[in-house]
Amino acid sequence: MRTTAGERKAARFEAKAVKADGSFEGYASLFGTEDLGRDVVMPGAFRKSLLKRGARGVKLLYQHEPNEVIGTWEEIKEDARGLFVRGQLLTDVMRAREVLALMRAGAVDGLSIGYHVVKAETDRANGTRRLIEVDLWEISVVTFPMLPAARVSAVKRDGRPTTREFERWLMQDAGFSRTEARTIVQRGFKALPVPREAGGGDQALARALRAAARLFTS
Repeated sequence: MRTTAGERKAARFEAKAVKADGSFEGYASLFGTEDLGRDVVMPGAFRKSLLKRGARGVKLLYQHEPNEVIGTWEEIKEDARGLFVRGQLLTDVMRAREVLALMRAGAVDGLSIGYHVVKAETDRANGTRRLIEVDLWEISVVTFPMLPAARVSAVKRDGRPTTREFERWLMQDAGFSRTEARTIVQRGFKALPVPREAGGGDQALARALRAAARLFTS
């Protein structure tokens, strides 16, 4: 999404990575991954901005609203994968308590960066835009993510997803309806009444298997 006040793009995190005290960590952006806006953030894009501001200089907001400060960023850094963040919701603030409940329930599962583009290049061959340098000024907890591949790595239980988590993955990453996802979880893929797309059910099954593989290895 692009706005006159700057630009924004979001990444989904998992509710299981949110701790009861309001702390959470994950990736607000992944390098080299095309998002739904056809943008690709390149390694080093945040380096100058982070050197200038530091983690505490980047605001932790709710839904990009300037008057909805809900916590602080304790750590923001680039690594080989992307922009790693570790935040703390301020539970003395009523809105932060509400957001914490939504995050832990999985009702809100997005992180969105607010930034200005300093340097970018457009790939004329495929139409993607490579973000070389951006000025990062806020990261928000949001409802709708743009980068489905990003996931939080904290608080893994035993590496096995819950039934609810797997259902959500089937809907968000494999494109199944809620009813179909529940049928797959409870009775298996073959229990679906009819193939979901032309050419048989192989493609839909492949999508489900890819979603499961990403969930188990994320």
